[in-house]
Amino acid sequence: MVWAILAAVGVPLWLCAAGILTLVFRNRGLRNREGNVPVRIRRAEKSRWVRGHGLWVHDVFGFRGSPAAWKEALLWVEDAVVRPASHEERKHLHRLSDEPVVVILKLADGKTIALASRPEHQQLALGPFTAVAR
Repeated sequence: MVWAILAAVGVPLWLCAAGILTLVFRNRGLRNREGNVPVRIRRAEKSRWVRGHGLWVHDVFGFRGSPAAWKEALLWVEDAVVRPASHEERKHLHRLSDEPVVVILKLADGKTIALASRPEHQQLALGPFTAVAR
């Protein structure tokens, strides 16, 4: 449908394909950067987990959702606590692993955010709070 509209307007399909390929390759480059951690993120007021990739820079966690979502966030974190995922959370996180870990981040503005990751990515998900993990 979108292709038909673009073609009717006069946009060449090869230009659309080039734009999509650029988006895919840029996203792949972000996923391969050093310190990247694949996570699912859930804000306290939301019930849905959003998949994406994150990166720690000192005490700031940068998160980027899937490329089509265009969701990015910089979260200033004061504390982090790790725990195993509950049975209810595991139902929604089944693609991560059989036993995902959940990291609760306490933000500077007082809110909390939950990160879910694979057990082997626990140290990356905790970032600078690894030494104080409880």
